[in-house]
Amino acid sequence: METPVTIVILAAGLGTRMKSRRAKVLHEAGGRTLVEHVVRTSLQVTPPERIYVVVGHQADQVRATLAPCGVGFVHQPEQKGTGHALIAAREALSGLDGLLVILYGDGPLLTVPTLRRLIEAGKNSDAAGTILTSIMPDPFGYGRVIRDAKGEVRRVVEQKVGTPEELAIKEANMGLYCYHARPFWAHIGEIQPNNPAREYYLTDMVEILTAAGCKMQTMVLEDPQEVLGINDRVELAMVDRLLRERKARQLMLDGVTIEKPETVSIDSDVEIGIDTVIEPFVQIRGRTKIGDDCRIGACSVINESELGDQVEVGPFTIINKSKLEREVHAGPYSRLRFDNYVEEGAHIGNFVELKKTRLGAGSKAMHLAYLGDSIIGRNVNIGAGTITCNYDGKTKSQTKIGDDAFVGSNSTLVAPMEIGPGAYLGAGSVVTDPVPADALALGRSRQLIKEGWARQRREKSQ
Repeated sequence: METPVTIVILAAGLGTRMKSRRAKVLHEAGGRTLVEHVVRTSLQVTPPERIYVVVGHQADQVRATLAPCGVGFVHQPEQKGTGHALIAAREALSGLDGLLVILYGDGPLLTVPTLRRLIEAGKNSDAAGTILTSIMPDPFGYGRVIRDAKGEVRRVVEQKVGTPEELAIKEANMGLYCYHARPFWAHIGEIQPNNPAREYYLTDMVEILTAAGCKMQTMVLEDPQEVLGINDRVELAMVDRLLRERKARQLMLDGVTIEKPETVSIDSDVEIGIDTVIEPFVQIRGRTKIGDDCRIGACSVINESELGDQVEVGPFTIINKSKLEREVHAGPYSRLRFDNYVEEGAHIGNFVELKKTRLGAGSKAMHLAYLGDSIIGRNVNIGAGTITCNYDGKTKSQTKIGDDAFVGSNSTLVAPMEIGPGAYLGAGSVVTDPVPADALALGRSRQLIKEGWARQRREKSQ
């Protein structure tokens, strides 16, 4: 039978060195909170009902953040060390047999392959626990793995209490463990705060179990950077960069061209199709999906949006919470604020802004327009300078424009407004009444010319 795996993620601390009012695990790197990264990695190896997050500071916010993941929670009202977190979890978890994996909520760089290797090492051994370690040239700040003359693991000593001989050891404890659940829970209560900090150290479990006759083993990690924890904003920025580099590399290996990838920022949940080109300084955020054969122009920002195949986004374009069907052109310098739906082959040009607007297939708004709260049909031409006046100071109203209509430049459409299919609006019109299908609407005063007026004005001013 498959050995069940329970994962406990320690996420109760505030993280005082972050100098923040927000709990450390709620800070973001690579487009997700730190703890979300760890939970999503964990979900690749065990079901959500076998994942428990130990919460303390801002527990409600952490629960709300992770609620979509379906994981369980354990509350640690007081934070008295890593061992104390497991003592707090004992009542809820001690009945779960199999393997117990312990991770940290501020370690978002951990990869699924490494986690699987740790679990396999625990499954395939008679050792009570497996410690993830690394051989480091300078392991300052890490606990050291202490072995006996036979090379067997005996204990882990923390940096702050180690002797000079112990601190000269290069094998460092990475702080991630895979235990067999029964011996772990049988002895967790033996941890005592016998240290200068008066905390319950989880590392003490190594010595406790070996003293009880249990064997401990290590699994060596070649790249210790993978389990790097975050303590301050400098480390947060470094981890964010590493996550984004990892994401960009994977996209390129999957068939996406990224020009100057060191300048591009792409969140972890973004999906991009093959043969799409991402130009320099682009930002792609949230759960954005971009199809095949697209081009995203330099310095554009796309957030929580969906782009079909062969979409072209010009430089300096902002697209937020919108959907663009295939072969849409947007930009340069366009802004799609939110809740827009742009149908196949439509064009949105320079300095055009959309908000809560559906733009029909083949329609064009090429220059200097504002289209808000609008439903625009197919093959409509929106002239330069057109605006929908959708707000009267109290309420927002909708504008509807039928298929094949032509809206002349500098038209002002006062909502609520409906323009029929095939209608034509003269340039410079202020339109306040419905326009029937195929009609011509003019909403401007007749031009007046006064011969010689300008010359007379100049003469009077001399």
